[in-house]
Amino acid sequence: MRLPSIDLSYLSPLVSQADLEQFNEPLRKAQHALHNGSGAGADFLGWLKLPAEPNCSELDKMIAAAAEVRSHCDVLLVVGIGGSYLGARAALEYLLSPYSNFTSSPQVFFVGNNLSANHLHQIIKIVGERDFAVNVVSKSGTTAEPAIAFQVLKQLLEKRYGKEGAQKRIFATTDPQQGALRKLSEAEGYATFGIPADVGGRYSLLTACGLFPLLVAGIDAKSILKGAAFAAEALQKQESLATNPAFSYVAARHALLAKGRGIELFGSYQPAAHMLTEWWKQLFGESEGKEGKGIFPATLELTADLHSMGQYIQEGPRSLFTTILEVEEPREDEILVAAADEVLGYLNGWGMNAINAAVQKAAATAHIAGGAPTIIIRTPEVSTAAFGALVYFFEYSCALSGYLLGVNPFDQPGVEAYKNELKQLLHSK
Repeated sequence: MRLPSIDLSYLSPLVSQADLEQFNEPLRKAQHALHNGSGAGADFLGWLKLPAEPNCSELDKMIAAAAEVRSHCDVLLVVGIGGSYLGARAALEYLLSPYSNFTSSPQVFFVGNNLSANHLHQIIKIVGERDFAVNVVSKSGTTAEPAIAFQVLKQLLEKRYGKEGAQKRIFATTDPQQGALRKLSEAEGYATFGIPADVGGRYSLLTACGLFPLLVAGIDAKSILKGAAFAAEALQKQESLATNPAFSYVAARHALLAKGRGIELFGSYQPAAHMLTEWWKQLFGESEGKEGKGIFPATLELTADLHSMGQYIQEGPRSLFTTILEVEEPREDEILVAAADEVLGYLNGWGMNAINAAVQKAAATAHIAGGAPTIIIRTPEVSTAAFGALVYFFEYSCALSGYLLGVNPFDQPGVEAYKNELKQLLHSK
């Protein structure tokens, strides 16, 4: 098993080794604060030890419930928003297929992440008359988007299966002790899984938030946790840029920020990683964007965005940098190109994976020549263990980066501000 690795060769000449090394000591201090609980948000550090010390009884309960759903349901509808759904969806699409909601058995669809009646109607039509279950994911149970979707689906379940039948098809992932959803679950008799009180939503992929839907889809959750535990042990032991890839990634980001590059475009040349980049976007955006600080996180889908955003990256304002997630061993076998005509004859004998790698290298080379640097993060393969290590790597990097900025990377007061405004608007009717 290997950690993700970092390639910073496409930062030169904009960023020197000295530019990076200046962050080594601040990163050591941030790491110590993280592990001794002396930094901001210390009451939300449960994710740090979660992979190495999983709640085995909770995991066994999830495995048994997932087997029950798999035995009689054709569809699982996961109701949640933000960290309550992004991690699970990212894992499904990355580990199975971008079309996993159609190819997995049972099929897994995600609702409650918007307020579009059309979207919910379309999902209900897709379910049709097939047998389905619902996994509602919310720590409080009061967030508008999932709360509304759950009410609609609860009524649909009760109409189709009766109250008792519906109760057996609802699985609630929520706060272990309090909150509206916890109270409802206890009153109605729903099976429940706890979200640890010391784990925030965007750091919750390795809890029941992410793991239960994956178990229903047939993915080995224990292997994901094993990979994350490996990363946790390795990253926590290393205290230098030379040995800790999280140090290297964070130092590169902050060195670029110091040179006016305040926008990070994160993408991959593997479409299956698209939702993983969306999960990353929430992780870093919600953790860093405070007190007028933070690197703005945006995503790319490649190679498609080379034909839309590529021009802007190459010649637009020099305020951005790109970060590319590269998979060293792609999941599928090579597809060879056979181009008989004279115009495309130069492609004869090339494989699509090899061409994809060549495009990535060409783009990074062209971009740095134009003043747009690139960080490359390499993960060894597409596997459950490697995915777990990658998730932990990003979570760990994000926490260190927040501390370097001088913000609390575990709260989200700005999100609460809009929620409060929404409540006032809806109550005023």
